Order: sequence, then C-alpha cells, then structure tokens
Amino acid sequence: MLSALDFARRVESGELTPARMLEICAEAIAKREAEVGAFVTLDLDGARKVAQSETLTSKPLRGIPVALKDIFDTSDMPTEYGSKLYANYKPKADASLVALTRRFGGIILGKTVTTEFAHSDPGKTRNPHNLAYTPGGSSSGSAAAVAAGFIPIATGSQTGGSVIRPASYCGVAGYKPSYRMLPTIGMKCVSWHLDTAGLFGASVADVAFAAAVMGERDLRIDQRTPVTPRIGVLRHQPWPAASDEMAAALDAAARAASSAMARVKDVLLPPVLAAAFRAHGTIHSYEAARSLAAEYDRANELKGTGKNAIDPIGKGTRELIEQGMKVTAEAYDDARRTSHQARKAINDLMTDFDVILSPSAPGAPPKGLTSTGNSTFNRLWTLMGTPCVNVPGLTDNNGLPLGIQVIGRFGADRATLEAASFVESAIARRSQPA
Repeated sequence: MLSALDFARRVESGELTPARMLEICAEAIAKREAEVGAFVTLDLDGARKVAQSETLTSKPLRGIPVALKDIFDTSDMPTEYGSKLYANYKPKADASLVALTRRFGGIILGKTVTTEFAHSDPGKTRNPHNLAYTPGGSSSGSAAAVAAGFIPIATGSQTGGSVIRPASYCGVAGYKPSYRMLPTIGMKCVSWHLDTAGLFGASVADVAFAAAVMGERDLRIDQRTPVTPRIGVLRHQPWPAASDEMAAALDAAARAASSAMARVKDVLLPPVLAAAFRAHGTIHSYEAARSLAAEYDRANELKGTGKNAIDPIGKGTRELIEQGMKVTAEAYDDARRTSHQARKAINDLMTDFDVILSPSAPGAPPKGLTSTGNSTFNRLWTLMGTPCVNVPGLTDNNGLPLGIQVIGRFGADRATLEAASFVESAIARRSQPA
C-alpha cells in the first residue's frame, strides 16, 4: 500500500515530485483496476495538469493523489451517487470536503464506486485480497483502491458501517470522525442525523495526517510520543456475536495491547445501548424516506408497470425508503430520545476508559459480490457520533483481513487516533517473528 505520510515527507525533502507520485498511482491502477474495479471515473489527464503546479509542494497535502467516493459532488467530473437516476450528472460546485482537498494541495484523480446512495445495493468492486470476496460497502471503491495500492488516501462516508466495515474487509485503516467533524455539505444526504464523512489510508497515522489537513484540526499523531491508553474490551454485545476467528482476533489485539503496557479491562454496555442499537434503524429509514423522496418518486414514474417493468433504483434502496415511509413521526421522535439517553450513558461509561475495542465486522469478508456484509458492529457508534478507527493487521486462516474497531469519546478524535495507532503498533510487534 501507499503511505500518504511517506509521500508527503519525500516531496518535502525534494526526493519526489507530485507528478511522479501521480505516475506511481497511475502505474498501479493500470496493472489491477480492470480486475478490482475500484473507480467509476478516472481523470488522470486532468490530474497530470494539476500535478504540474509549482505551488503544490508548499501546501499541506504536498500534491498527494486523492480519490473521492462518488457521493461527493465534483464540478469537473460526473457525480452519480451509484444510481442510474444520476447517470452523467455534473454538479455546479464541489462538495466542501472536495474544495478543501484541492485548496490544501490534494490532486483528485477520480471517483470511487459506491453502493447506490451509499446504502446496500453493491457495485462492481472486488476485494483486492481475493477477487471472489466482497470489499464491503458502501465505500467499496475507496477501501479497495487503498488496499490495492492505487491511491494513498480516499474519502468515504458512514451512515451505518460504510467506512469501518470495508476498511476491515480490505485490511486498511479507516477513520470515521466524530459526527460533523469533517464537512458534509455537497455529500449526498441519506440520513441527516447519521451521515458522516470519513477517510481511508494505509495506516492510522496516514488517515490522521489527512484528517488533520482536511479538517483543519490538531490530529496528527506521527510526531507525538505514544500515550499508553486505558482500553475497555467489548466481548459481549447486545447483537449477534462475531465469528470465532473474529473473537480470537479481538482477544489477540487485547493481549497485544496489554503486553505493550496498556491497561486493558473487559467492559459491558448498559441496557439503554441495546435500545439505541434498534433506534438506529428507525432513524436511518425514516430520514432516508425523506431525503430520497424525489428519487423515489422519479423512479416510480420511470419504472412503469407489468412484468417487463425495470426499476431504476435497487432493491435495497427501495426497501429502505418504503420501510421508512411506514415509520411514524412519534416512533422517530422516540428513537431520537433514546439516542440522546444512550449518548449520556456512553459518556458515563467512558470515564473509566480512553477507548473501547470491538470487532469492526462480524468476521472476514463474505464470499461473493451480492452483499457488502453486515454493519451490526458499527451502527450504534455511528448513532452515538463517536470517533471510530479500523485497525488493520490481523487475518483469518485464509489470509483474509480481520479489523479491530477502536471507539473513542465524542470529540476526542486525536486521543482515539493515538490509541488506535498504539493498538496497531502492538499488533504489528506481536506478528513479528521472535
């Protein structure tokens, strides 16, 4: 994989130019993109023109190539949101995160595959570790592009588990910041209380570097003295259990952190969080039915009737919207109240811990491309708005990635990234031969 930090340092030292960085990415894309299918749009010629700018090397991102999940509006490339309804659609302006990426010296070379409206209907992307397996979703192309070594940084989004789960399945670092820490203006809205912009990179330090620049916050961890965190391990959760191999991976990560002198202790969730887990689905579907009202009505106009009718929106999207249309305003308001109560319970729980460890996904990526997997282990934390990081480095018996989710306090993103980097290093040391 390509390291954003390594690229930035080499540009700063004069060892590498933005133009050469871009060609390294282009060469990798030429070798494997046909089989991985991470991109829906590539504009290498346009990126090459930008790479010639003499001012790039003085900007914070140093001309690092960046890929964008295709739910972020771009004025110079189509933005299709994974939907037939938006084929060849070209917005008038960039999304805020896109504009900031350009301002701070990132070179945007393309748009990555997303499931339709960042929900569940899969796209063409395959897992670079094994092409027969899903890369996860909805940020399928972004996670796969980083894992395949096409790009050092890619944007994503999470409404359920769309950053952390594909990061786990593809064996890369994924960062879902605290709610609204990265701007979402110009990012296709599905659920206004849940949608969160995120990032993918080769390591935790890489996503921290990119987030520090794009979010204009003190988040870099590569130049800091490591802090030994207090870690709670969430082995028993009020939802279906992880696979045996994922449970073993969580145990291995906890033991590695303990061996590195972290204080590690099991933690149990208070009962209100089980109710909050259920509330996520209520909020998600209710808001999706309103956010996508125009798309739903347009799809019904185009669909027609009879046995030969073709629905221009996917089955998963239609089911989500129609489920949300059945949710009453009273049920939605109750779910919102439950989420507020759960946030208070999380704050109380986190007084004893800096972060919580849990599986990033139920297990390794599922075989086949008809599903992007299960977001069970992510939904609650998206609803809570807490920062989450997928830590890569562990695998199952077939060599497929198993990710560990590091969950922090709301607003404590740097501490969460530092703890995730600590766990990442502990896992790496554990994996090294004696």
